[in-house]
Amino acid sequence: MTALVIAEHDHATVKPATLNTVTAALACGGDVHVLVAGANAAEAAAAAAKIVGVSKVIAADSPSLAENLAENVAAQVLAIAGNYSHILFPSTANGKNVAPRVAAKLDVAQISDITKVVSADTFERPIYAGNAIATVQSSDATKVITVRTTGFDAAAATGGSASVENAEGVADSGKSSFVGREVTKSERPELTAAKIIVSGGRALGSAEKFQEVMAPLADKLNAGLGASRAAVDAGYAPNDWQVGQTGKIVAPQLYIAAGISGAIQHLAGMKDSKVIVAINKDEEAPIFSVADYGLVADLFTAVPDLAATL
Repeated sequence: MTALVIAEHDHATVKPATLNTVTAALACGGDVHVLVAGANAAEAAAAAAKIVGVSKVIAADSPSLAENLAENVAAQVLAIAGNYSHILFPSTANGKNVAPRVAAKLDVAQISDITKVVSADTFERPIYAGNAIATVQSSDATKVITVRTTGFDAAAATGGSASVENAEGVADSGKSSFVGREVTKSERPELTAAKIIVSGGRALGSAEKFQEVMAPLADKLNAGLGASRAAVDAGYAPNDWQVGQTGKIVAPQLYIAAGISGAIQHLAGMKDSKVIVAINKDEEAPIFSVADYGLVADLFTAVPDLAATL
């Protein structure tokens, strides 16, 4: 029984989500191999070989894999899928794009967003915005799985010594083409990798106030800056800052929520954070039910005071 992890990478480095997915794969039992599908991605393959617990890295190099087009990556996975009992993807935008194609081509059910491996064929996954946990058992010969990375500790990125095997890269499927990419650049940590996140809600009232109140605290803590869906929908913050079930699922060491009431959708995206601090003037706000520390106060006073104290 061998598991295959599809690495999330930028052709030079392996992204943190891969490390959590390796931990999930190890829990399935047996050996763990990692597929690095990319273009000129030898550095990423070498980095994957150092991950503790990985016994082999398969490096597939082709111009068709340069932009991670789902059709081409899925074809690369399918080329070697017959060798594996489990195929695991991080539950990221890329993973969710490729995994369903692989499952459909293999004619098996996809097991989505697992947070625990009970046994080689049984897994736990959240449903109803995380308010219930479903235990799912699969009898499929090949189990195609997406892994909610916040549910698993990251494997050590260094210390391993896996072998690297080169595989022939697939040709372009011709079904899609890369047109362009618009990337938001920020000096702050990316939300899914940040150890500290400061989030603001609709109570901030405007995009200007959001920046004026929340940004200094985030800068002091070198934190990622997040927002509730209500704040994003109101135009106070960009879409890629949204934390929640329809945004980004995060589990930082410290999560500070200011002016966020704590709707189920938002809690589903951050309640696995190690320490949660809530600042809200409504003492009945649902956010306090998951907070480790709660402050009933006006955020327009409390947040600047906190930033000034730091």
